[in-house]
Amino acid sequence: MKATFSSSLVMAMLLLFLSNQVWVSTAVVCNPIGLSPCLTAMMSSAVPPSPGCCSALTEQKPCLCQYIKDPSLEHYVNSDNAKKVAGICHVPFPTNC
Repeated sequence: MKATFSSSLVMAMLLLFLSNQVWVSTAVVCNPIGLSPCLTAMMSSAVPPSPGCCSALTEQKPCLCQYIKDPSLEHYVNSDNAKKVAGICHVPFPTNC
């Protein structure tokens, strides 16, 4: 009985450890440089976003409010072109930041 409890405890701790590792490894690192593939499309309405831009925008989606609140980034990230790029890439643009 004691061995079963011990091994169950070890398994539970192992599962908890592994689930935390997965969570940590999938966390998004908010770095505006990650949006660099979108810079041309965000600056010019004549340039469509590339697949790499859409991928980067999707990855950085949880960070968009943070970028909008940053005075040095707001002009780029909250522009009409940036909203257009987000729409083309099917990334919901945040409205409640």
